[in-house]
Formats: sequence, C-alpha cells, structure tokens
Amino acid sequence: MLLYGLEVVLVRTRFPENIGMAARACANMGCGRLCLVAPERWELEKARPLATPKGLPLLERIRVVRSLAEAVAESTLVMGTTARLGGWRRSVLAADQAGVTAAGALRAGERVSLVFGSEDRGLSNEEVLLCQRLVTIPTDGEASSLNLAQAVLILLYECSRALRGASARSGAGGEQTAEAAPEAASAGRRITAAEQERLLEAFKAMLLTLDALHGDNPDYFLLPWRRLFGRAALRRHEYDALMGLCRQVRNKLGRKKTGD
Repeated sequence: MLLYGLEVVLVRTRFPENIGMAARACANMGCGRLCLVAPERWELEKARPLATPKGLPLLERIRVVRSLAEAVAESTLVMGTTARLGGWRRSVLAADQAGVTAAGALRAGERVSLVFGSEDRGLSNEEVLLCQRLVTIPTDGEASSLNLAQAVLILLYECSRALRGASARSGAGGEQTAEAAPEAASAGRRITAAEQERLLEAFKAMLLTLDALHGDNPDYFLLPWRRLFGRAALRRHEYDALMGLCRQVRNKLGRKKTGD
C-alpha cells in the first residue's frame, strides 16, 4: 500500500457510520490501518454500508483500544488534528505541510499516527499533549466544521501526494514497503511516542527538582520542551543520553539536600 506504516486513529467517535466512511477514505488513499480509541458506539453492521466493498477489509481488521497513549505508543511521529488554535495548540501545520512531514517519516521506514478527535469536541488538551505535531485544515469561517471522513480524506490525500512526489523526485517506485530506508537505519531509530512520554516525565521531574517549573500547572509550563522534543525527532541514543542526564541531576541534587 502507498501509505504503508501510517495508521489513522479515531478518538471517541460517536457514530459507526462515520467510521465506515473513514475506512472508505483510507482505502481510497492506500492507508491500510485504522484504530478506534474508546468509541462511543462501534457497530460493524452500521459501518459496513458506508465503507463500500473496498473499505470493508479495513473494518474487519480494525484495532480498538482504550486510550490514545496505547494507540500511538509504537509510533515515532504522532500528528493530531485540531480546528481550535492558540493556548495549548500552537505551531500548527497546514494540511500540505503535514503531508510532507508524514511522507518524510514514512520514507524513512517509521510508523506514523494521524489522530482525529470526536465529531463534536475534537481532541482534548490532554490528548493534544500526546501529539508531537498539530495539523489544521483551514476552512471558510461561515462553515468551519468538517465531517470526520472528509478530514481523514483530505489529510490522507496530502500524505499520499507528498509521498508520490518524493518518490518521483528520487526515481523510486510509488509504493512504500516494509523495508526501512538505509539512511534511517544508519542514523539509529527515532524514539517512539511511548519513549518520548517517559523522557518528558523524567525531564519534568528534573525541572521540578530544580524549581524550574511552576508546581501548580507543570504540564502547561512544560509545553515548550514538549514541542521542542517533538520537532527534534530524537534518536534512541539521544534519548538514552537525556534520560541519563535527568537521573544524574536528580541524584546529585538529592545527595546535596541529604548532606545539608
């Protein structure tokens, strides 16, 4: 499939029919993986007619999990969609920029999660924190709401367009395979979303020990670091070095306080 390695993640969906239409969009664009996070209702029979025969195989092997953290744990790039901007939602990519970013990760043999929130509320601030990059689809102010399947189709189209363009420029075939690009292997693998969360927890604990974070809302004041780590595309050896630094700082400060 063209978008091998990319998974569409639908969070707290309300209507099985929208899941069916999203499956059809995935089939249209060459995305073979679909995951549901805590769906309000999941009924295959209601989703089946909207998926059409092309999307039905995707529905039958759909993955259902309880949390977004579980859904994206093994991905190295997690991109969340949002219509609301500002506050916790900054450094937002346009759809075409997101396509280029996802295509680069896919060509390197990485796993990408493209995350969509519920039809009525979108992603919560807590769920946004689990996304390394945010994406928005600009619309007319008089009709800013998109159907879930429409949003899925638009972003998958941009991913597939960017991937085809990159393949054409390099003279490679149009489809991705399970083989990772050799340059990705030589540079070391990117850390997964689960590893990034562990690093951020260690970094937060270190900053709290240093009194460098406000204790009343540390997650909010950690946002600049979270965005930095998300953009940095850290490799495993860099993750190990930073985790070691966090441990050493906390250990030395702990010994100093004990000595005092």
